[in-house]
This record gives sequence, structure tokens and C-alpha cells, in this order.
Amino acid sequence: MTHNEPLTRVSLRTPKAAAIAGIVFSAMLIFIFWLLRVSVPADPLEPGAWLRSRSEPVLLALNLIPFAGIAFLWFLGALRDRLGQLEDRFFATVFFGSALLFVAMLFAAAAIAGAFVMAFSEWPDDMMKANTFHFARAVTYNLMNVYAIKMAGMFMISTSTVVIYTAIAPRWIAILGYVLALTLLFGSYYIGWSFMVLPIWVLLMSISMLIDAFRRPADMRGDD
Repeated sequence: MTHNEPLTRVSLRTPKAAAIAGIVFSAMLIFIFWLLRVSVPADPLEPGAWLRSRSEPVLLALNLIPFAGIAFLWFLGALRDRLGQLEDRFFATVFFGSALLFVAMLFAAAAIAGAFVMAFSEWPDDMMKANTFHFARAVTYNLMNVYAIKMAGMFMISTSTVVIYTAIAPRWIAILGYVLALTLLFGSYYIGWSFMVLPIWVLLMSISMLIDAFRRPADMRGDD
């Protein structure tokens, strides 16, 4: 056995791990956002009538968020391992930092939302009249739609830049990432379903990486 064989196997495993983790994250987050979007009104100042009839799908979505976050961290780790020595320190800092901030804000918003849903199940009448509910609802809205979504945009910009310089995914995905990220940064307030942009873009990149990972062994055998 030569020294190149184990290194080759590792280099072929890493793109598949990143792609599978990215697909799991995307599928879960799309489902989570869909549940929340159809259950919770977009207006952060609405009186909370949805808590009486649609709290169960919201709780399901909130309970799935930690698993989506874990899948995203796996995707992030496998992607950085895939880059290896090609990773630039400047873009790596923005790439890694924006991803962690996005996950942290997503978890924080889910924790706040879960708290007032649980409190409503115990004191429904008191919660509807309390200012605490409206404050928590506004905080959750701002965390997700102002801060977390901007971090998602920065993650897409930094990742698209890394894709262009390292060619770990097709160039058109990076260009699409720039366009969609600018939409998140400057137009998310006007687009109700804008949070779907990140998981859909990660899904496209993951599928592309997975296809490339399965093609590569055949290409290498052909070269031999």
C-alpha cells in the first residue's frame, strides 16, 4: 500500500460528508421555515391568536431547529476540511464567524419563541394580555429577520468567494450566491419568504458537490 491511497480515500470522503450534511440541513430548514411561515403571521405586532390553534406545528419546528443547526455545523466542518490548505484566513474568518453567528441567533430566537409558547400553554389568558409576550415576539422577529438573515447573507458571500477561488463547486453557484445574498442584505424586509434563500442555495451547492464526489473516482480511474 502506498502513502497516496489513504490520502486519496480521505479526499474523496470529505466532499460527500459536506454534501450529505448540507442536504440534511437544507431539507430540515426548508421544512422548519415552511411550518413557521404558514403557522405564525408575519406581523410581529399581531395579538397572538395563532397560539390557540397553531402552536403544535410551531413547537415541532422549534424542536427540529437544534438538529438543523447540528447538520449545518457538520456541513461547515466538512467544507473547511475539504478546503484544507486552500482556505484563506481572511475569508475563513468571515465564513466561519458569520456561520456561527447565524446558528447562535437561530437558536436564541427558537429558545425565546419556545418559552412563550410553553408559557401560553400554562397561562393562556394571562399571556395574551401580558406585555412580555409582545416583547418576546418582537425580539424573536428582530433576531431572525434583521440580524440572523444578515449573517446568512454574509455567509453566502464569503462562501461564494471561496468557491470562486478554490473551484469546490461550479462558478454559477457562486454567482447565484452573490445575487441571493445581496437580496437578503438589502431586500429581506420586503420579501416574506426570503429566509428560504439560504437553505435552497446550500442545497444546490451540496447536490453539486455530491455529484462531483461520485464522478471523481471514475475520472481518476480513467486517468490511470
